[in-house]
Amino acid sequence: MQPNLVPAAPQAYAYPLLVRQLLLNSLSLYGDQQITYRGQLRHSYRDFHRRVGRLASALAAQGVAHGTTVAVMDWDSHRYLECYFGVPMMGATLFTVNVRLSAQQILYTLNDSGAEVVLLHPDFLPVMEEIRGQLTSVRSFVLLADGQHVPPTSLPFCGEYETLLSAASPDFDFPEFDENTRAATFYTTGTTGDPKGVCYSHRDIVLHALASATSLCAPREGQRLHREDVYMPITPMFHVLAWGIPYVAVMLGLRIVLPGRYAPDMLLQLRETERVTFSHCVPTLLQMLLQAAQASGQDLSGWKLIIGGSALPPALCEAALERGMDVFAGYGMSETGPIVALAQLPPGDAHRDHETEVRMRCSTGRPVAMVDFRLVDESMHEVPRDGQARGEIVLRAPFLTRAYHGKPEASAELWAGGYLHTQDIAVMGADGFVQIVDRIKDVIKTGGEWVSSIEVESLVTQVPGVQECAVIGVPDARWGERPMAFVVRKPGTTVTADTIRTSLLARVEANRLSKYAVPESERILFVDEIPKTSVGKIDKKRLRSTGA
Repeated sequence: MQPNLVPAAPQAYAYPLLVRQLLLNSLSLYGDQQITYRGQLRHSYRDFHRRVGRLASALAAQGVAHGTTVAVMDWDSHRYLECYFGVPMMGATLFTVNVRLSAQQILYTLNDSGAEVVLLHPDFLPVMEEIRGQLTSVRSFVLLADGQHVPPTSLPFCGEYETLLSAASPDFDFPEFDENTRAATFYTTGTTGDPKGVCYSHRDIVLHALASATSLCAPREGQRLHREDVYMPITPMFHVLAWGIPYVAVMLGLRIVLPGRYAPDMLLQLRETERVTFSHCVPTLLQMLLQAAQASGQDLSGWKLIIGGSALPPALCEAALERGMDVFAGYGMSETGPIVALAQLPPGDAHRDHETEVRMRCSTGRPVAMVDFRLVDESMHEVPRDGQARGEIVLRAPFLTRAYHGKPEASAELWAGGYLHTQDIAVMGADGFVQIVDRIKDVIKTGGEWVSSIEVESLVTQVPGVQECAVIGVPDARWGERPMAFVVRKPGTTVTADTIRTSLLARVEANRLSKYAVPESERILFVDEIPKTSVGKIDKKRLRSTGA
């Protein structure tokens, strides 16, 4: 017997950290709060709770039980939010399918996950019909219709979502079980190999929600979340559970706006009509929102946005601030819950200049609550917090994924030395602010020096007329590697390669940049768009194949 344990009466309730506990406070205190889908369908939190019960009853009638994997292929809807709760609360596993993957990747993930039931929006019927004959575990489908015409199909649908819910009981008896039960899974795509399954337990989801809420709600003003906020996700609900923030929003009892399929004009319309104040998205989508708002003249002041997925360029941050948006970066990975750092401005610094503020907002940020956030060298020794020494970000937290599904070797590599390895190289200042300088695989070695592709991208986007930039290393017979920049011009501008080189060389003269980091004119390529991954990140794997 272990000494000094807290005694417990036999009758004492051992409170498990289950997803259903995130509903308790909001249901008790904010039962009349509203959840809306595209401004067209509205439910109260009490309605939501009853619908979650009906969903569980309907799924149980289809044989879903503890341990069953239920896959969802939908846009950001009220149905998806109900699945976030109803499926794991049964003891089943919610599989959020990345609908932007190729048909063969979707097939792989469905088979690898062992999904038995698929909730399917009609937009994805063609993909499902293409792969149906190769599915190994799926036995039935539920149709997620929005009232649109559904073409004839041979898929074995057991019914339509709303029809099934209307016939099911809202009084499902949700069981108790071990908090380490798998609640959700999804797949992350890398540069090589098959997608890797990332799993989170009930305990992981609850602790991530608590840690994220603690950090988001702590500031007195600015870059914060509070109970009067109106929340609209603009990160797909299939991607890392929309960064886990829907669970935070429900826990706090916020009014929630679910936008369906993303379209900038629709998002801006919902922002205005529903008075949305808090969202999160990737830089590419922020750029689209700013362009659409400029065209329509819409006021964006008071809209707080966490920007993640890739670095927030200072020029894009400036453009958002000019329109009154309160933008700040967040950092994490699919494997980290995901939020482990937020770029919230420190309070009380009235003398902070504008340039410093922009730099802070665009930084990787400072660790959120309960995260052991370290920068280490190759020997796992912590590097100095001087803003100069570079090290890999390694993490410990109570909500990190502990293994990839069915991939022990990749899991061992992820957790080498007992810390989760991000493969992100960063510096940290004495104030705890972190700045990622590159991914391990994206650092460019040229002329015997290491060049940060992220730093060069940031400087190029500050050149007038540049909308977006991505930098990779390409082989060079003399220097080993040289940087190559892919640049998207802003509409109506004529920025040239010489203009970009002149701007970068000025940074060299000012000792702000290594001369080896400046691409030659012929290695500055102007393109109509930069390829993105399924979750909106710059796809440097495709760029390397282009620039080789």
